Amino acid sequence: MNTTKERSWTPVKGEQFEAVSVGNVTVKLYRRRRWTANRKKKRIIYELADYTGGRRRLRGFTDHGAARKEAEKIARQLSTGDATAATMRNSQAASYGRSVEIIRPTGASLEYAASVYAKLYEILGGDYAIEAGTYYARHRADQVTCKPVADVVAELIAAKEARGKSARYIGDLRARLARFAKFFGADTSIITQPDLKVEPDTRNRGVDISTVTTAEVQKWLDGLKLAAQSARNFRTVIGTLFSFAESRGYIFKGGNPIEGTEQITANGGDIQIFTPGEITDLFKAASRDFLPVIALGAFAGLRTAEIERLEWCDVDMAGGFITVASDKAKTRSRRLVPVLPNLAQWLEPYARHKGKIWKGTTNDLQDARAACVKAAKTPWKDNGLRHSFISYRLANIQNAAQVALEAGNSPAMVFKHYREIVRPAAALTWFAIAPEQPANIVKLPKLKAA
Repeated sequence: MNTTKERSWTPVKGEQFEAVSVGNVTVKLYRRRRWTANRKKKRIIYELADYTGGRRRLRGFTDHGAARKEAEKIARQLSTGDATAATMRNSQAASYGRSVEIIRPTGASLEYAASVYAKLYEILGGDYAIEAGTYYARHRADQVTCKPVADVVAELIAAKEARGKSARYIGDLRARLARFAKFFGADTSIITQPDLKVEPDTRNRGVDISTVTTAEVQKWLDGLKLAAQSARNFRTVIGTLFSFAESRGYIFKGGNPIEGTEQITANGGDIQIFTPGEITDLFKAASRDFLPVIALGAFAGLRTAEIERLEWCDVDMAGGFITVASDKAKTRSRRLVPVLPNLAQWLEPYARHKGKIWKGTTNDLQDARAACVKAAKTPWKDNGLRHSFISYRLANIQNAAQVALEAGNSPAMVFKHYREIVRPAAALTWFAIAPEQPANIVKLPKLKAA
């Protein structure tokens, strides 16, 4: 069967050759004007490139039909591998023939395939064509929807709100992800002030989230300079963001950069507590709004998250108890925490306050804490206020069950981790720290009015 593509060829402007094709092989037939032997006139000749001998050789014909017939013959030979195989021996000939058959389904010529492979080898610096192809198949740009970091964060938060997640959880997401988005050039007001109207909205939304690399995420995590548990919490939240992005097609499948970052181990370290001198320095440096946070953590053992949910109406100064409702407690179990005498003195100036004890965001709380620590020149200890209360309280009353009930923990956990950390004498000093100086009270400056 004749598989050549034939046509009556008349060159048009810019056309230099006639293509004679058989299968995937094309032989070029050139129409040229050459001088006769006596150089008195020019005549038309037809030249074709013959590769059947293993190298390029131009052959000339005065008759177009004869030239085309020869071109078809050469194309047929090259297509089946016969011509080149005839100049080869043993394994070379067999390899050439197999190569022609392998490349045939692609529709490309062997010459083209070889040139592409050579270019790939040059670009990749070695034989990584298959790896490059696999990577491209997984990371094709047309399979990913471009989305700036800030927009993905906003979309994630909206999805969590629609699923009924708690205000505390949503606030924590906003605070942590705003810091992350800021690192990648986003205006954090897009995240922290979702109802803010900007016409036209010219705020920077950050880089395309699909371009964020593992190395960049690791650099950001390293730059937080937080205790292990806090850093681990940030890593978890960022993992949630990228899992969300992957499920929506904003990053490549299997391209979650958090997977390659360093695992953070938060357990195994010693319990760290503040000394009476350190907590005194923190009280001196605390702002009016931040001071109750320190007092409730150090002298009632409340978790920071519980303090953020707490309202002044939950603090019964007359009755001598703080009510941590089930919806405000980490364990979802209601508990009563005694208002110890020195805590009552710290909270007395706030007795008529209403609303939430901490009125800012989680991010604001972190900023206030950082300012206090800097002014006090006292290093912050992760969960140090709560650890301090449990440790000093256990040393003071020698009752793990009661301390566990007050702290919202188990007696076994209290006994295991907090027993014998401090001596009873130090506990007496701890619970004598107050803003004024009655008998046996450590003196601190009076709280100034706002």
